[in-house]
Amino acid sequence: MSTQTLAVRLKRLLGDETTVALRPRYEGSNICTWIGFKHVNYLVEEAVLDHFRTAELPARELFEEYGLGLDLVELDTRIAHALHMDDLVEATVAPATKDDDDALRFRVTLTVVRDGERLRAATSKVRVLLVPDEYLDAAAPAAELARFTARAPEPEPAGPAPAPVVNTSLAEGRGTSAGDPVLEQLTAGENAFGWKWRIPYPYCHFTERIQMSGYLRQMEEVVDLFLADRGISIKQLLDDRRWIPVVPRSSVRILDHALMEEDLYTVYTVEEVYKEHTYTSRMDCYVVRDGQLVKTATGHITHGYAVIENRRDWSLVGFDERVLKAFHGRPAVG
Repeated sequence: MSTQTLAVRLKRLLGDETTVALRPRYEGSNICTWIGFKHVNYLVEEAVLDHFRTAELPARELFEEYGLGLDLVELDTRIAHALHMDDLVEATVAPATKDDDDALRFRVTLTVVRDGERLRAATSKVRVLLVPDEYLDAAAPAAELARFTARAPEPEPAGPAPAPVVNTSLAEGRGTSAGDPVLEQLTAGENAFGWKWRIPYPYCHFTERIQMSGYLRQMEEVVDLFLADRGISIKQLLDDRRWIPVVPRSSVRILDHALMEEDLYTVYTVEEVYKEHTYTSRMDCYVVRDGQLVKTATGHITHGYAVIENRRDWSLVGFDERVLKAFHGRPAVG
């Protein structure tokens, strides 16, 4: 790739709007035929990757030629209309990088046709960095991309950590949520649930680090564990009332690299219950290095509940006393 061609491609990446037709993955349809928030975000990610391909700067070439990993490091998504299995979604990516930005920024809009009308299903703000590969030998530099290239950040310790204990072996299953001194420190005095878990390679990319989709999976999983811990597991409310959690908004921001096979400490903190219809929680993720807690990611997710009316339809419902008590940290009853 010549220097001139690289400059032209970067100009297209930063200036041209692109649109691609996508379908949600079958995996994302867990309750009836509705698509969960994680897979809505996967559509956003795929649209951004396609935008790079259209500009002839695909993720594969950036890595193989320049040793740069394309990392989505920030994702803030609002969902307005539910997506369903087999929907054909039109995803439009609009560049939003300003002259003084040191990262690539995009706005993504997902639309879908309902009863002959095209509706805005979701909108998302995305931030992308190009991260140099430090696992293999150095690659050829690309001066045009240097502005958006980020070396591994210097760790910003969040404070000293107690001595970690080994409790994420295979015998522990999904990790641990109790009896861990680091989790106890992180959740002390908070309306929070903590989970310690070993990062597996399927959550990672570019050989070393957990990627954005891995954190989205982490967010989905910690919500599931939190609800079960508070006595209102997803299956319980499905069986009792046909209630399902719905997500109007989610966000994740990666702050530092978390590496394959490190123990990840995830804390899920309830921040606000709004008018008995939605609640917002914060997810914070940490690793322990050299006796210090290092925060690697943070995010928020807003939930409501809907009742399943039939195999096609659902409608929003308000929280009752049992659910409210669970969110406020008191035992759920009934």
